[in-house]
Amino acid sequence: MFCKLTTADFREVLNVVNDAAIAYENKIPTDRWKVPYMPVKELEEEIQNGVQFYGLIENNTLLAVMGIQPVSDVTLIRHAYVLTSQQRKGHGEKLLKHLLNLVKTSKVYVGTWEAASWAISFYQKRGFELVSTEEKNKLLKKYWSIPERQVETSVVLELKRQL
Repeated sequence: MFCKLTTADFREVLNVVNDAAIAYENKIPTDRWKVPYMPVKELEEEIQNGVQFYGLIENNTLLAVMGIQPVSDVTLIRHAYVLTSQQRKGHGEKLLKHLLNLVKTSKVYVGTWEAASWAISFYQKRGFELVSTEEKNKLLKKYWSIPERQVETSVVLELKRQL
């Protein structure tokens, strides 16, 4: 079951994010890795900045989370995570499809770490295409609020065709 998550779901959201983010350890630049990967304050800030989190729940357990953020004339897919024990079971794809049905803009982007080849592949298999480095730099600075170091080590994919 899909549901719109609220502040009452904070602990469960952080549990999913921080469990799944272990995959980034020793992959992303060490100066960008931290434990917990997403602290409470960061989640609060993301919500204050307009990220609406959705979840996939089965048997009263939050298995996957993903955010959607309308920014100006585009929509961003943000913070997509699936519990490590539940990965490769289609949960991420189901949640992504659900969020894409909520999109009201013509452009949809997702950003991820350049070193996260599994994430890039996930999005490419679902209709997203990498943008050029020049375009990526423009998009990350225009639509995201991330440090310059993260801009340097990230990629952006644009939805080109919906599943």
